[in-house]
Amino acid sequence: MPRKKRVWFKYAMYHITNRGVRKMAIFYQEDDYLKYLEILEETRQQYPFTLHAYCLMTNHVHLLLQTLDHPISIIMKQLNTQYAKYFNKKYNLVGHLFQSRFGSELIDSLKYELDVSKYIHLNPVEAYMVDKAEDYRWSSYRAYAFHESNPHVHTEKILSHFPPPASYHYQQFTEQQDKLDPPPIIIKPFVGKFDHTR
Repeated sequence: MPRKKRVWFKYAMYHITNRGVRKMAIFYQEDDYLKYLEILEETRQQYPFTLHAYCLMTNHVHLLLQTLDHPISIIMKQLNTQYAKYFNKKYNLVGHLFQSRFGSELIDSLKYELDVSKYIHLNPVEAYMVDKAEDYRWSSYRAYAFHESNPHVHTEKILSHFPPPASYHYQQFTEQQDKLDPPPIIIKPFVGKFDHTR
């Protein structure tokens, strides 16, 4: 059966997931996480995109990624191929590193965009790796909650939907939404089904 063609258009945003084959680890050491981020930046130089959020887990990754002029398949092929080559050479392995195709869910509403960013940042907490999202090193959460410098991620778009101080309200939305009323969100109208201007 032929693979289903991925939906793509300029400025399309996706929740990307990529898991190690047989759910095996794709990061063993600190250097592996750093190398993945380095290759991500090299890929961005070749095929520009905007990364709005990310989390690198032990055996999978989450990316909230917005394309510009290149389809997501080209971007992810470059990223995955280069990281797999690095990983297999370092650990003297052969064969596939990632399980089948990467997952890509098209973001088609503001609510979904915000919910996905929350889900990505809470992944280490849900996996009982840390007690608080801010304690996990390999995600973009601290850039959102504390304005911590992070060259890999652009926080402006998502934070623009929260009133000032936006970082505080995003932190409340992410960490306490199930316990407290959600903070007020500045809803910007979409143009049709997708807002291609943001």
